[in-house]
Amino acid sequence: MRITVNGKHKQITDPTSIAALFEMVGVNPEQVVAEHNGTILAPQQYRETILREGDTIELIQFVGGG
Repeated sequence: MRITVNGKHKQITDPTSIAALFEMVGVNPEQVVAEHNGTILAPQQYRETILREGDTIELIQFVGGG
């Protein structure tokens, strides 16, 4: 199945959750916000949201600084 993650096409297996996608791309779910097809997800939705062909995911990482 093909999805788009941060503007890049990615081939993944079906079914895959947002939580599993984090593991695939090496992202700590406590340090990002996930947007699925234009909707920002709450962290409790990461495991229950199953990706489908053509979905678009944006992963926005928190950056600290001063």
